[in-house]
Amino acid sequence: MEFVVIIPARYASTRLPAKPLADICGKPMIQHVYERAQASGASAVYIATDHPEVEQACLAFGAEVVMTREDHQSGTERLAEVVTKLGLSDDTLVVNVQGDEPLLAPENVSQVARLLDGNDAPMATLSTPIIDAEEALNPNAVKVVSNTSNNALYFSRAPIPYHRDALLAQQCALDFSHMQRHIGIYAYRAGFISKYIELTPSPMEKLESLEQLRVLYHGYIIKIAEAEVVPAAGVDTPEDLARVIATLQ
Repeated sequence: MEFVVIIPARYASTRLPAKPLADICGKPMIQHVYERAQASGASAVYIATDHPEVEQACLAFGAEVVMTREDHQSGTERLAEVVTKLGLSDDTLVVNVQGDEPLLAPENVSQVARLLDGNDAPMATLSTPIIDAEEALNPNAVKVVSNTSNNALYFSRAPIPYHRDALLAQQCALDFSHMQRHIGIYAYRAGFISKYIELTPSPMEKLESLEQLRVLYHGYIIKIAEAEVVPAAGVDTPEDLARVIATLQ
């Protein structure tokens, strides 16, 4: 099964300026992500950026780069521009990997692509078990529930499924054993990406600030499975960067 990987790499970052170029053990962060994506077995890996400095850094280590506009309102819009520029056929499988995950597990990249094999779902993603009550209650950790067909039912920043008896009784111990945290890696059929950005935003999407709810709202399927490798956290802050450097050293 063939698939391509597209890695968005925006230069601007409020908490970590020029994030894709941050040095990690002698390489820019985006190079670590690129090399791990290559190890997934993808037939091609592209880096999508809106900044010439990122482009030059990526070309220096041999990456294929697609320059995109600066005015996109979402990562999916940027992805749609790349799909158009590359002329990908509608049935091409595209995995969107975030450019700030230098500890990316290649196994998860190939796994999410395989979820679209043998079915007509337009989109797939991954999850991992919630590890403690703090994570279950953290609105920055997006939760997801699915059915027996491995189709996502709902994504939320709230703790779902809701443990009625424990929470109504105001017990201190929250049962999070059935909770899954969503991992922000997606596989798409290329033809669906352009279709997605034409869909009307849903009320739930606006309330939760979660774009993937637009897909479910309009009746499309998102395949989901538990990740083969528990993913490491990405890099959002200087503290995250220091942690990654320490890990790789």
